[in-house]
Amino acid sequence: MILLDRLKKVLTKIVEENGKEMLSNNLLFELVFMDNWKFDTPEEKWQGNLFIQLIKGGFFKQIIENDSFAEKEKQELLDKLETEHCISKNKAIIILNAIQNTLFGGVEENDTLQDLYNENIEANNDINIIIQNRGSDVDANNENLEKENIDYENLSIPELENLAKQGDADAQNLLGICYCNDEGVPQNYSKAAEWYQKAAEQGHPIAQRNLGICYYNGDGVPQNYSKAVEWYQKAAEKGLANAQCSIGYCYYNGEGVPQDFAKAVYWYQKAADQGDSNAQNLLGICYSKGDGVPQNYFKAAEWCQKAAEQGDEEAQNNLGVCYHNGYGVPQNYSKAVEWYQKAAEKGLANAQYALGIAYSNGYGITQNYSEAVEWFQKAADQGDADAQYFLGWAYADGEGVPQNYHKAVEWYQKAAEQGLASAQSMLGNCYYNGDGVPQNYSKAVEWYQKAADQGDANAQNNLGDCYYNGEGVPQNYFKAVEWFQKAAEQGNADAQNNLGVCYYGGDGLPKDYSNALQWFHKAAEQGNCLAQSSIGYSYYMGEGAPQNFSKAVEWYQKAADQGLASAQSVLGDCYYNGNGVPQNYSQAVYWYQKAAEQGHEIAQSNLEIARSAAEQ
Repeated sequence: MILLDRLKKVLTKIVEENGKEMLSNNLLFELVFMDNWKFDTPEEKWQGNLFIQLIKGGFFKQIIENDSFAEKEKQELLDKLETEHCISKNKAIIILNAIQNTLFGGVEENDTLQDLYNENIEANNDINIIIQNRGSDVDANNENLEKENIDYENLSIPELENLAKQGDADAQNLLGICYCNDEGVPQNYSKAAEWYQKAAEQGHPIAQRNLGICYYNGDGVPQNYSKAVEWYQKAAEKGLANAQCSIGYCYYNGEGVPQDFAKAVYWYQKAADQGDSNAQNLLGICYSKGDGVPQNYFKAAEWCQKAAEQGDEEAQNNLGVCYHNGYGVPQNYSKAVEWYQKAAEKGLANAQYALGIAYSNGYGITQNYSEAVEWFQKAADQGDADAQYFLGWAYADGEGVPQNYHKAVEWYQKAAEQGLASAQSMLGNCYYNGDGVPQNYSKAVEWYQKAADQGDANAQNNLGDCYYNGEGVPQNYFKAVEWFQKAAEQGNADAQNNLGVCYYGGDGLPKDYSNALQWFHKAAEQGNCLAQSSIGYSYYMGEGAPQNFSKAVEWYQKAADQGLASAQSVLGDCYYNGNGVPQNYSQAVYWYQKAAEQGHEIAQSNLEIARSAAEQ
């Protein structure tokens, strides 16, 4: 056995040249591993594992000091090897007998310990540092040998505990994982953190990262971002990609360290270059936003593509966004749907929502409201507020599902409670109109206020309406104007029209026909029919602009074409009286008829008069 021969030389020369007191476990590790012993065959690998366990247990030191084994001690040793290190007694006794029989033989005179030692020194000039550092090459070699001989993943919990208690870092880390994930033992984050700590302190990079996660999340230890960063850093500096990604994430968000996008990118890049898909995706996000690097959509798409091709669902969704918007790639809705689909099928709520939007609007796929609802439902069930909002909208409008205001309110409520302004605004509408809930202006105002405070223009306008009309709140024109103004400045056409009405009537601000007309025009240009009719009235009456019946008819016509009954009725007046158009009783009848069909009482009364005139 060539390994025994080499071991004999090592042990005997330590004793012969330096005395028994110089024998130490560290020195044995140094000589065995720094001399690069090879364990190539299965038998040599098994023997190598045995040597490691004997060295770690201090058994060789005992052998030399006592010169032999007593039979009782040998049996105790064999029992220990089998129960604690999973080494068969039948195999171990062969090696132990061979060691006992050959250990104290002579050595060749020209084969000195100093020669062996000098060779080891050349491999590393600072042996002491290596021996003392549990994350050193010596320990790394030891761990690699053990991994080759111990199937950690298939060990029972008692076997893992035995190894962990002896200081086996891999076993300690795996035991921590078991406690963390409720695998074979009841979930216990404190115990998980305890075992991670033991392994981490030995320099085990995976355990260091796992311990960092515990501190980040407050699992089993008080939440402490600084501690998390400390352990991430240790693992990251050993080259562990997911730890590099984790510390990059902390720098990006300023958790445990000052926010520093450049440092985030530095660590993301290191991890991404090793193929870490999460880091590749996050690096892509940095390029898309210009965080820590110049904004570059091409680079963003490139890194998202790398991660997406590895199956990273977040990256697949982000790549879908790139194709949807043409960021760094040619705009291609079909490609966007393809990537959304991949991520959605893995359960990513964002992608399920995006796929629902694609089906709802026919982006890159045949429009299908039922499919849209199906994907909105999947995302909504995971708590995605946007999907909950659109599911509420689908039930309110009966798109893809039977119309059901109660269901609409249910989903609007879920999204609104998550703070989604658009859902809060729609929930306000439901209470205002009594759709799916009893009509309640006070409740409507409550939800409008929440959304308005977040800048939702529709809610700001509706809140203004409530103050203008005294619905759910005391009537207050000044408050009404305040909210109309906020919404109007965001381009909300209804608010622009309402602000025009306030200027026209002097409600909450000085009466000013010119300013009123200005705001009416802003709203009318967006197709607001009330504003179009108001412009028609301004020209008809010559208020805010010179009287001009032709212009009045032009704007009334725009509003009437959109079905506004009051504009249709006035347009009937214009044709009946020949104001701004040639007198035409038939046309008067036509427009009175349209308004009358909508229940406009003045038009209904004028309709009979116009018919009589047309028949003469």
